[in-house]
Amino acid sequence: MKTVIIYKEAGRYAGWPANYGIWSWGDEIVVGYTLGYHSTEGGFHARDKTRPFVAMQARSLDGGESWQSVEMPVRTPGNKGLSAGEHSDSQAGENGGGNEPVPVEQAIDFTHPDFALMCARQDLTGGSRSWFYTSADRCHSWDGPFAIPMMGQIGLAARTDYLVSGPDECLFFLTAPTAEGTETGSRVLCARASDGGRTFEFVSWVGPESGNGFSIMPASVRLSDTDILVATRERRTGEDNVSANWIDLYRSSDNGATWTYVCRPVADTGHGGNPPTLTRLHDGRLCMTYAYRNAPYGMRAKLSADEGQTWGEDIVLNAAAGSHDIGYPRTVLHEDGTLVIIYYYNDELGGACYIAATLWKP
Repeated sequence: MKTVIIYKEAGRYAGWPANYGIWSWGDEIVVGYTLGYHSTEGGFHARDKTRPFVAMQARSLDGGESWQSVEMPVRTPGNKGLSAGEHSDSQAGENGGGNEPVPVEQAIDFTHPDFALMCARQDLTGGSRSWFYTSADRCHSWDGPFAIPMMGQIGLAARTDYLVSGPDECLFFLTAPTAEGTETGSRVLCARASDGGRTFEFVSWVGPESGNGFSIMPASVRLSDTDILVATRERRTGEDNVSANWIDLYRSSDNGATWTYVCRPVADTGHGGNPPTLTRLHDGRLCMTYAYRNAPYGMRAKLSADEGQTWGEDIVLNAAAGSHDIGYPRTVLHEDGTLVIIYYYNDELGGACYIAATLWKP
């Protein structure tokens, strides 16, 4: 097991790879994240909300051993940062407008060998809109933003999670806020993009209504042509205003049309909770990674040998964090069986956050 630094700079705050995505082609890996400025006055996240965040991407050409970061070459609606409503109070660009999401006109080939897709969103609450980008050159350039229609919802808060079904079809796993002005009540849904992305349709809800809490940030993996697993980040808040946070797992045996509850692989993800990743290893086992946001803060993993029915004990990947402000991992599997697990992290309470990767062969 080995941990390497992807991006770390004094005074800067780098975070939340799970919001953007990860893509790989053999030894070449690209991951998205966002970059702002550090502030100990930031609250739950030690970032300066008065200064803008910019979308970044890091590329490795050696299987995750070394990385180079650049600003992500995407056009953003209103020239504002991705996820602007969540991260910063001041996100206007120099031009203050333009780049509005548009429908897909030229069919997307979802199976192109150098394909990547990234979802983005305006905010987390009801009224938020979402869009996506595509690349056919391994993230050197991006097309979009392309609009994701509301499909009958009052808002969409999309992070990147998708399964390609064929050249013209792709399943998107999205989060839908259900109330104006709050993330409470948000649910995970499955949508189908067909006709090369020119048509979107709501397929199903993944899991029940979330009530006084939320079900968000899905992580999907395909087991067969018809069988899919989705792990979800869960929170429920009791009458005492204390929140519990965990990870649930759901399965579909009809390519996303219906879902059944499988189990709760992680009963506690700590203060604020954290999203999972879900990866199928070469030998058929499943690996889930996530951050534990209570002391001792750190990155963890679990393994399943029976398609998610049962899970082993926690495996500690990195246990040196200084606070809860960590996690949001993305994971890819290398050809040699090594998992490259990317997340944001910090070294001390109130310290600046950076992007790191743990390389581990289970």
